Amino acid sequence: MRRIVVLLVAAGLAGCGALSPPGSLEVELRPSPNHGDRRPQYVILHHTTNATAEEALSTLTSPLSRVSSHYLVSRDGRIHYLVDERRRAWHAGHSYWAGNRDLNSASIGIELDNSGEEPFAIPQIESLIVLLRDITTRWRMPPQNVLGHGDVAPGRKADPSAQFPWRRLAEAGFGLWCEPPYPEAPAGANDRLLLSALGYDVSRPAAAVAAFRRRWAPLADADERLSEEERGLLACLIGKR
Repeated sequence: MRRIVVLLVAAGLAGCGALSPPGSLEVELRPSPNHGDRRPQYVILHHTTNATAEEALSTLTSPLSRVSSHYLVSRDGRIHYLVDERRRAWHAGHSYWAGNRDLNSASIGIELDNSGEEPFAIPQIESLIVLLRDITTRWRMPPQNVLGHGDVAPGRKADPSAQFPWRRLAEAGFGLWCEPPYPEAPAGANDRLLLSALGYDVSRPAAAVAAFRRRWAPLADADERLSEEERGLLACLIGKR
């Protein structure tokens, strides 16, 4: 297997330091040993929109940008480690999935070196799969909890782009995928109910439909209502979830 080079980009990764006062209030410190690190539940995938990995790294490591991710995977497959997985990186913003309204606090963010208008490089996807296998194993994370930024922020974000190979990822065991023929959707289940059952924020139904299609049905018609085939696809995905 091709060796993966991990670059520790961010200085001073967070560890288990001594207990410090939480603010200016005078308090008596009595440290308790009864605590643990937060446990990520999701992985959120992004594309950078930059021309090069170095451009993206400059943004992701600048204190002025106020944006970060835990990892960046370059086009040539190098994996850059930017933020300790136990810490809250700033990559998802206002987000929602399956009842969780703060994905920054519950996820690991991975940026992919890609303009958003190009195919994703094969070495990059191979390294991403290796990284996902490592992350989901260490954190005992359900493999279906690999999501796109566009999934958790429909209408606001569209990354990774429609060119991202979700099917290839599913073949490696990450995310969800269904092949036809699809089952019939349950009687009485409308579009919003089905999208919500999968995890989407349906407060803006058209945005949720667009996000669903971008990932699972990019060749579908642009009608705001789901077709019966799409409803069957949703039923299949919900069953696998």
